[in-house]
Amino acid sequence: MHSAAAGLLLGLFSAVTLAFANLAVKMGSDILVSRSILSMSAALLLLPVAFLVPAPDAATFHVLAFAIPAHFAYQCCLIQALGRGDLSLVFPIMRGASPLVTAIVAGVVLGEALTPLEWLGLAIATAAVIAFALPPGGTRLALHPDKVALGWAAATAVGIALYNTTDAWGVRTAQQPVTYIVWLFLFDWICVTIAAIVFRRGALAAAIREKWRYGAAAGALSILSFGAALYAFSFVETAKVSALRETAVVWAAVMGVVWLREGFGVRRILAAMCLTSGLILLQFAG
Repeated sequence: MHSAAAGLLLGLFSAVTLAFANLAVKMGSDILVSRSILSMSAALLLLPVAFLVPAPDAATFHVLAFAIPAHFAYQCCLIQALGRGDLSLVFPIMRGASPLVTAIVAGVVLGEALTPLEWLGLAIATAAVIAFALPPGGTRLALHPDKVALGWAAATAVGIALYNTTDAWGVRTAQQPVTYIVWLFLFDWICVTIAAIVFRRGALAAAIREKWRYGAAAGALSILSFGAALYAFSFVETAKVSALRETAVVWAAVMGVVWLREGFGVRRILAAMCLTSGLILLQFAG
């Protein structure tokens, strides 16, 4: 299959599964505990695969040493954002703003460049994100009722850009992309689980007993979603993969309305449509 078509399919698949995975986390009673169970489940599901893929070399472990802290920082911000705001508000901000930041970081670190039309797509997406975050009823931004949640969502977008860049570096450095993918998941659970043990004490063990099936499902979705994106990073520009994956904001917003009974409104519908248009322009302008 042509690399562009393969990247398109992987990005779309990643977007849908990403939205479902975040919905599963948001539906949990404790975001930190839910995230920990997701990460542990993903690691357990992939543990047998570690014996079937080439072992990581020194260069791969070097990248992982940067990637694991980047992922943990992202997870910390994500947990705060999901815990403080509606999925249909914070998810579009964190995922919609991340392609712009990713393009900048990847340009500096990986030397990737975008065409003027691709930058236009990013500008449209960013404008749509601002529309999504506008205060309701003309309220000043300083008095926005969700300003704390929006701040954490913006910080999450930076975290996404950091891990996107390090992961693109990783899959291109490893002898085989699947080696980096598997070992990233095998290490990714450690920091967030330690945080859950420290801050939630017995809640983690109780949640594992009661909701391990949901955690396993979310972990499997995480593997499918992020694994698809990581593999696409090995042959498609980082910003393009990130942008296509972030069309998940529309899916997540709809899921928030249908299953979580969250509000949406005409403005958010229009903003989501513009956001998707900008991200698609980025994908196809090059």
